[in-house]
Amino acid sequence: MGQVYAAILAGGSGTRMGNPDKPKQFWMMADKPVIVHTVQKFCMVDEFKKIIVLPPESWTVQTSDIVDRYLAPFADRIAVVAGGAERNDTIMNAIAYIEREYGLADDDVIVTHDAVRPFVSLRIIEENIEAARNFGACDTVIPATDTIVHSVDGKLIADIPVRSEYYQGQTPQSFNARRLKALFEELDVGDKAQLTDACKILVLKGEPVALVQGDVSNMKLTYTNDMRIARAMIEGEVLDA
Repeated sequence: MGQVYAAILAGGSGTRMGNPDKPKQFWMMADKPVIVHTVQKFCMVDEFKKIIVLPPESWTVQTSDIVDRYLAPFADRIAVVAGGAERNDTIMNAIAYIEREYGLADDDVIVTHDAVRPFVSLRIIEENIEAARNFGACDTVIPATDTIVHSVDGKLIADIPVRSEYYQGQTPQSFNARRLKALFEELDVGDKAQLTDACKILVLKGEPVALVQGDVSNMKLTYTNDMRIARAMIEGEVLDA
């Protein structure tokens, strides 16, 4: 059975949080940065041979310092690698690191996750590993709860699709690493311009992507109010402990 790797995607700028000088993954939440809360979840899963953290290139030194300060007991399982210009470039940087350091076996799995989703559960991570092994790729989703409205121009409704057939994407998204790399390299410039996440690489190529049930608590910290909610969730966890 192949090795399992985690790629923590930490390349976001944080401008929607209103602080372009410090990406949101480095904001403090309780007693440590958001990214530490996230990485700790992956450190609790023994199957990961390496947990690769991919910040913007200008934040690699600070990220290494954060790992040394907050994650010292797990430091030998963590690598800090510069992310790329786009999300999928960052994932390819992670795969390139794996190939360079360990070689890339046919059945190696990579679990990719947003650094700003610190409430991911161990159940979700473990089910991603299993689904990626069984199907070659998977996406974590939750059912759409609101009516989905489709508009082409942002002014008029083009369609209102059947809500029960639609899901909201989360992360992790997990893959057979060798297959993902090969499919990405087959895409032309036009296809790459359509990409919103790594699963779309497989969708464009007609490859199957399994669904893993996510959780509403696995929220992405995008706006300032999200951070307020997250801090309240952390305080609730402390009070319940």
